[in-house]
Order: sequence, then structure tokens, then C-alpha cells
Amino acid sequence: MTSERILLVEDNKDDETLTLRALKKNNILNEVIVVRDGAAALDYLLARGAYAGRDPADLPQLVLLDLNLPKVNGLSVIKQLRAEARTRLLPIVVLTSSKEDEDVIQSYEHGANSYVRKPVDFARFTEAVKTLGLYWLLLNESLPRRP
Repeated sequence: MTSERILLVEDNKDDETLTLRALKKNNILNEVIVVRDGAAALDYLLARGAYAGRDPADLPQLVLLDLNLPKVNGLSVIKQLRAEARTRLLPIVVLTSSKEDEDVIQSYEHGANSYVRKPVDFARFTEAVKTLGLYWLLLNESLPRRP
């Protein structure tokens, strides 16, 4: 089952603040869970480690994932999530400042649903977050809960 929460995987505090402000400015009021490295993202989504008591079936509606993360990078996070039956279809949007074509290619090859470069100025970033929110949280049909 997907809940109406968003998992934001972002190690840069300024980018985290910017993303949260852009969500709020666009009236996207979903609960946002923030983790700051790839290992914590995997632990949260797979209900292990510090999140071992969490219901593994209670997945967020959307994962916003940076690529350049400590401990486990974003590409490895995608790859590991796609290898697990419960998270194989979870919507993952790469939200990164990387301009490397190879990062785009590998993100899609590993199973990302979307790749968005973080715009530098706040107005453009806010518009990008608004578009993401409208599509992934309102228009896109979430996965039904599996037993």
C-alpha cells in the first residue's frame, strides 16, 4: 500500500529546505519523511535497521532521490529497490543537480521513473516541484496494496 507521504532522500540541508519550501508553496501538504543518505533510504523503504519496526507494506507514494549521497549513492539505491519485490514498482524520481548524461542513462537503466535536474533559481525550482507534485501525487495512479 502506498501512503500519501513522500520520502525525500537528500544530504544537502539547503536543498532539503528548498524542496520542503517549494512543496509547501505549491500546497503539496503530504507528509515528507527526510533521510540524508542512501543507506537510511534503503533501511526506511525495506523496514530494516533503525526502521525495523515499520510496516514494510506501508510505502510512500513517491521517492524523491538525489544521486550524490553518502554511504550508498542514488544509483545503487535504485538498483537495490528494483531488486526487491515489494519496492520494484515504487515511483522514484531522481531530483539532482547532476548534469552528467551518464547519470541520466544509468538512472533510467536501473529503473528510475523520472529524472529532474534541480534548477538553480528558486522560482524555477518551485515550478518544477509543482509539476512533479501535480503529476506524481494527483494524476498518477498509485499502486494498490498487495497482501
